[in-house]
Amino acid sequence: MRALIKQNAFIKFVLTSGLLYLFLYIIYQFIVKRYTYYDQKFIGSIIQTVNFLLEKIGYNTFTVLQDRDYQVVGIDGSNGVWVGSNCNAITLFSLFSVFIIAYPGKTKTKLWYIPLGILCIHILNIVRVIALVLIANYAPKFLNFNHTYTFTFLIYSFIFLLWMIWVNKYSKIDSKEHED
Repeated sequence: MRALIKQNAFIKFVLTSGLLYLFLYIIYQFIVKRYTYYDQKFIGSIIQTVNFLLEKIGYNTFTVLQDRDYQVVGIDGSNGVWVGSNCNAITLFSLFSVFIIAYPGKTKTKLWYIPLGILCIHILNIVRVIALVLIANYAPKFLNFNHTYTFTFLIYSFIFLLWMIWVNKYSKIDSKEHED
């Protein structure tokens, strides 16, 4: 079995990324989320950023910031949007990082590509929350569809694009290095 894993790069990638993602997911769900406030503080920072940006473009906004699970941002006169732990993109950061770590490439390149990718995903997530706030204000009947389908597709497509950039541009391994 070990020989098969060593010989088949695809199987090695799937097993490595699956086990690493499972490990990070367990740490997040059962330690970070359950016993710390880091998750909620991160959600609060997203809400504050969205609020700041919406106010800068001229909207009157409101926020509800609490320590546990109920954090909202919106435009005055709307219901706003609830931003929960599934909306903070931490699991997406992990997914992206795992794909890059598990795929061949130089460690030095991974050390700058992973943080840059996480930053890009974070910025896209903030744009997503802003768009959802605007939808909740102007077309609330479309909020659920866009949250569930449109933005899920866009975010995962973006992560796939980042991974494909890694695969095609940065994961190239010298033949000497590959033979070792």
